[in-house]
Amino acid sequence: MDKQVDKKHYEFNRYVTKERFMSYYYQIKYISQIRPKSVLEIGSANNFLKNFFSQDILYKTLDIDQELKPDYVGSVTNIPLRDSSFDLVCCFQVLEHIPFRYFQDSLNELNRVSNDRVLISLPLAAINFKLELKLPLLKRLRFKLSIHQFFRKHKFNGLHYWEIGKMNYSLRRIKKEIEKVFFIEDVVNPYENPYHLFFRLKKK
Repeated sequence: MDKQVDKKHYEFNRYVTKERFMSYYYQIKYISQIRPKSVLEIGSANNFLKNFFSQDILYKTLDIDQELKPDYVGSVTNIPLRDSSFDLVCCFQVLEHIPFRYFQDSLNELNRVSNDRVLISLPLAAINFKLELKLPLLKRLRFKLSIHQFFRKHKFNGLHYWEIGKMNYSLRRIKKEIEKVFFIEDVVNPYENPYHLFFRLKKK
């Protein structure tokens, strides 16, 4: 697999929107809940998570782009590490950058390298309607309605080969593919950034 963007793409002011920053919150939350002793993150990007966790966890990264200075250079379809190398393997917003025919191979590799858990996130193409209500002395109320874009055929834009919710990539289909390899413990679509859909997975 070849890299798709220059490392300048990951500069903070260009890459980190408010919505993406909220995705970092959920990534940190889920990693903290699992409490792994070691983590491998596929797709190092700007190393935000590694910098956050490096004092408390053995945290390593893998990327195809040497310029991003990952700990390991390689592809998610063929990870150059031994079986069960890390307690937790994370792969956030990466798999859509690879043609869907490699999706199952990638899941198998994530499963092989993990000793226990895997966290992934994938793009969800949907039209979202959100309502938030906060009144004095009452708990904040939030409502979100997502309509998947099943009527829309995905076209490769130089970055994404596919996205959940579009024609031929229903959430049901993606779950079935994932469940061939993992138990799905949880699926979360953050209110603050519904474009990112998180899956918490456990090895079978």
